[in-house]
Amino acid sequence: MRILALIPARGGSKGLPGKNIRPFAGKPLLQHAFEAAVASGVIDRVVLSTDDARIAHVAASIGLEVPCLRPSEFARDDSPMIDVVLHMVGHLGGLGYHPDAVMVLQPTSPLRTPGHLRRAMQLLAGHDSVCSVVAVAKECNPYSMMKMRGDGFLDFIVPEGAGIVRRQDLPPAYRRDGTVFLTRTAVLIGQRTFYGQRCVPLPLADSEAVNIDSIEDWHRAEALLARGA
Repeated sequence: MRILALIPARGGSKGLPGKNIRPFAGKPLLQHAFEAAVASGVIDRVVLSTDDARIAHVAASIGLEVPCLRPSEFARDDSPMIDVVLHMVGHLGGLGYHPDAVMVLQPTSPLRTPGHLRRAMQLLAGHDSVCSVVAVAKECNPYSMMKMRGDGFLDFIVPEGAGIVRRQDLPPAYRRDGTVFLTRTAVLIGQRTFYGQRCVPLPLADSEAVNIDSIEDWHRAEALLARGA
């Protein structure tokens, strides 16, 4: 299979300005995603999608391909990631490159390893996609959470939760963590989704799935990386 690794790195981050090229453990943050993709041995091509000329320059300096700059309509705070991916797939398709699947590697998950990527490839097999997930703590399980209705009374967010009395009986729940999204190109184009109908989980420990959105996240990720080095 031809797997395209796409690293999205727009320039308009507000939570931590300039984070995608900010030095993390001695390297620009996006370089960690690039090196994991190359070292995995399962990626056919790695490209960066950005709207920012400075980010593109940093990427090019480390050997990361930037086929084109992302149009502004795909670089807003509310721009869906699916549009970002389909833009790049369409651009590369016009140049004659047609990957079988796309792996989205967000720079904000710098604790991913080449092994995570290889495992995702193994899991894809005949399925539509692979999504990395982290188990949710019991106190945050959606089956035990409630909402306030319009009439002011409480109700369960998940209706089945009303019948679960003991915490031990709560079914396992997971959250997406952003380390790996691997989706067949046909699903991306035909269904405009990263999941399809047969999405396989890639379970990760909480300690290997930090998503950087603040300076606190940044410091935690650096500490975890140093601890595992």
